[in-house]
Amino acid sequence: MGKATVSKPGSETERNKRNVVSSVFDPALSQFVGFSQKLRTCLKSQLKNLKAEKHRIGSSWRQDKESSSTSMKIDLEKQLSSWRENPSWTDQVPVIKVSIPKGSLCNLKAEVNVGLPPDAVFNIVIDPDNRRVFKNIKEVLSRKVLVDEGLRQVVEVEQAALWRFLWWSGTISVHVLVEQNRADHSMRFKQVKSGFMEKFEGSWQVKPLFVDEHLCDRLKPKTLEEYNRCSGGKGRIGSKVTLDQLIQPAIVPPPPISWYLRGITAKTTEMLVYDLLAETARIRVAGEMEDGHSPDKQQTGASVDIKERWAAHRRTSRRRPKDL
Repeated sequence: MGKATVSKPGSETERNKRNVVSSVFDPALSQFVGFSQKLRTCLKSQLKNLKAEKHRIGSSWRQDKESSSTSMKIDLEKQLSSWRENPSWTDQVPVIKVSIPKGSLCNLKAEVNVGLPPDAVFNIVIDPDNRRVFKNIKEVLSRKVLVDEGLRQVVEVEQAALWRFLWWSGTISVHVLVEQNRADHSMRFKQVKSGFMEKFEGSWQVKPLFVDEHLCDRLKPKTLEEYNRCSGGKGRIGSKVTLDQLIQPAIVPPPPISWYLRGITAKTTEMLVYDLLAETARIRVAGEMEDGHSPDKQQTGASVDIKERWAAHRRTSRRRPKDL
């Protein structure tokens, strides 16, 4: 039998084998490396384009947001100018309706017409420092903007609200999630965590009111465009304001305590509306007063007059049950 031939390292046979393997794998490896380099280059290019597009969209969104904000400020100033030229307006007594859904303390709905355009009223309602207007807000403990889409925002707010029951009084923490949308002048709020209150939720809604509709003769305008056109741009725009609140304590007390608490809640809501009317009266006569100067005697007198009429209304309301 013949002996098997063993290839020695460095022999010609071994070199031939390596050349064969090299001739097979080197082109494939070269192609793979080239493909990887092309893929990296392509991905880098796509990533760069994506970043540029993202920056362009972000820049465009900011420009649209700033443009929209500027446009609204110009429009609001024009509307406020109409009110300063003709500030005649008599604030009305708000209409407050109380219903009692099952398991709740009450559902309160307050409606009132206000002598200022919707944008101005909306600015008061969503102002982070509106405790200077609404006296039942003692302190804003925290405020965090969760979503900002320009006209629409979602804000988490915690406030210390004043309360009074019989001869006791104090503060209670109110932690709510607020969705505010300038596009339709709406603001919705809902309690984040249940505690003393099982439910505390509601909404503000501000809609345009055509104050000088008589300038349109027999035409009854349905839109702001129609109103501006038929009034020759001189028609003042007011607001129809609605505040809707559902209040449900963790434990609903039995009568007569529930009656008493319901009355206090209704008065608190009434105070909110009156505080809003006092601020709109100040702005209607004085404007925004961006220079920081305090109101003059005439402006202060207007606010005092409103408060006196409100006090008289409360006294009349208290006497009515006795008269019946």
